[in-house]
Amino acid sequence: MPIYEYISESPEDPSRSCRVCSKGFELRRPVDRAPLFACPLCKHPLKKVISRINTPTITKPMSIVDAKKAGFTILERRDQGVYEKL
Repeated sequence: MPIYEYISESPEDPSRSCRVCSKGFELRRPVDRAPLFACPLCKHPLKKVISRINTPTITKPMSIVDAKKAGFTILERRDQGVYEKL
């Protein structure tokens, strides 16, 4: 299920909205369910916030020495189906 972020349409006016929607909140909802248009607590209008996504950083491949230090077992292919531990 995706995580959606919502915030009050007027967060600078705390008298019209509750503490939850004035600061914003996250909500896990199924994709096929309609988005929220009002806060579940105070019924103040909400807007959906576009959140950041987490993308993996691309790093260079590890060297054999670095991989061994990290605890990985390094195998080198010698023949078809035959590997030798380095």
